[in-house]
Amino acid sequence: MSIRIQNPSFLFGRSSWARGLGALLLCSFVLVQGCGWLNPPKVEYVYVSVNHAFLRDRVAAVSNRVAEVENGQQLQVVEHGRRWVRVKTAKQEIGWIEERDVIDERVYDAFVHLAVEHKQDPVTATAVLNSDLSMRIAPGRDKQRFYLIPEKTKVELLAKASAPKVSAAAAAAPVAKPAAPKDAAGAATAAKDAGNTTKTLPSQGPGLPVSGPQGAAKTGPEVSGQSSEAAAAPSAAAEPVAAPQMEDWWLARDETGHTGWLLGKELDADVPAEIEAYGEGQRFIGSWPFTKVNDAKAKSTDLKSADREVTEYLTVMAPPQSGQAFDFDQVRLFTWNRKWHRYETGFRLHPIQGFLPVRIFTESTPEGDVPAFSFLIAGDGNVKVDTESGIARPTLPRTIEFALIDERLKRIGTDTGPIPMMHEAEKKSGDKKGKEGKGKKGK
Repeated sequence: MSIRIQNPSFLFGRSSWARGLGALLLCSFVLVQGCGWLNPPKVEYVYVSVNHAFLRDRVAAVSNRVAEVENGQQLQVVEHGRRWVRVKTAKQEIGWIEERDVIDERVYDAFVHLAVEHKQDPVTATAVLNSDLSMRIAPGRDKQRFYLIPEKTKVELLAKASAPKVSAAAAAAPVAKPAAPKDAAGAATAAKDAGNTTKTLPSQGPGLPVSGPQGAAKTGPEVSGQSSEAAAAPSAAAEPVAAPQMEDWWLARDETGHTGWLLGKELDADVPAEIEAYGEGQRFIGSWPFTKVNDAKAKSTDLKSADREVTEYLTVMAPPQSGQAFDFDQVRLFTWNRKWHRYETGFRLHPIQGFLPVRIFTESTPEGDVPAFSFLIAGDGNVKVDTESGIARPTLPRTIEFALIDERLKRIGTDTGPIPMMHEAEKKSGDKKGKEGKGKKGK
């Protein structure tokens, strides 16, 4: 019986090919595993934006509470559902939470960036919250919220802005008039009515521009299928829309560094109780200790020193209406009357177009070092509004300075020109128009 031996070179070649294929597969497996180790899947997080919420074991009408989470808490995303997110806490508690009760990492990073961007901004005033309030990423009730600041918290105010109480798109949508009659008499009536639709929208405040329909005639191409008479008749004009109701918002920072926008009407200026009753219906925007006087018979409850020092305060105020084109329109110094042992108005400048910040400092004069203060006004009455933040600033700012010299406030600094009074300017403008009107009527 003969034994057949295969070609040794053939065996050697096939064995090398198999070993090479195996090595290639092994390298591919190691490479894939190595890439996964070097680039692990990204972990997604969300953050609780409400005061507190409960995680549920399932999304159903009847479910069990798994855990309670609080405002600002970080949660790891396990799964996305329809309007719900399955998350895991640091204690490995897993459950479902509604999407509206959390913000994603993009919004969280925006809040972090806002805090870093305004970290070095000077404090213009301080205020106290009169209710629990959420910080927004920008002025407006429809903006993303995150940090919930408790009631009675004192915050630092950095800047003021105004925003519509409702969305701008809804406020600006014109209401179409009913279709005009097709007969000749009706067309004439519609044409007459269309010529009387021009109205002037009320201004939101001095210096604030108003935009809206001005009754200007518009022309356009003739619509196919219309008669020449219908094409010649003026189209029905849209009813003018009233300007949206505005709200004031403040960029604020709390003691932990959280930064965001707070609704102005929910903030009370941090004003000493001794002068708070002298607001006379105006809003206090800020108050600052200015100087001190001695009165041995003073009975103020906040006096603690043996020599009975009383603090005099510089304040700025504004009308109760929101959306004004200034931060304040009144500067008022509360001085102490030693004869009657009470506060009174020692200085008032009103009405002006004033802007923060207000600065308190010491001025060197021939009479010695005296207390002084400064603030900004709009030199030409015009302001520019930042399109992103809504912050209004004067286009031509002027720095006005006063110093207390010989117990009287006197103008100091390089700018000693007249300070424009807003109401006086409006009155002069009205008087001029009235005189022109009477002249025309006499003719």
